[in-house]
Amino acid sequence: VQLQASGGGLVQAGGSLRLSCVASGRTFSDDAVGWFRQAPGKEREFVAAIRWSSNSPYYGDSAKGRFAISRDNAKKTVYLQMYRLKPEDTGVYYCAAGSTDIVTRESDYGYWGQGTLVTVSS
Repeated sequence: VQLQASGGGLVQAGGSLRLSCVASGRTFSDDAVGWFRQAPGKEREFVAAIRWSSNSPYYGDSAKGRFAISRDNAKKTVYLQMYRLKPEDTGVYYCAAGSTDIVTRESDYGYWGQGTLVTVSS
């Protein structure tokens, strides 16, 4: 599986962005696609995840109430819609895929995209 993340950019605080993660190659219905982010000088953290076979999303604390994850199986694409962005949302956002038991666990994901940079100015 190859993953291509896109949609990052510079946005003012309070603005919105939509990230896309396009998967190519073989995908499995029970696999999850997750978004993680890494702020400068910090460890990578879980943001959100969704499985190809389910509409139930999973969110990290930083994403709850502001971000929405969705998928389009026909396009093999997972989206992360981000609203009311804050400067602390700044970082490189990675999408990852894998047959995860625990979607928040980074090590459960076997495939990673290259990341897309989100910068939120105050």
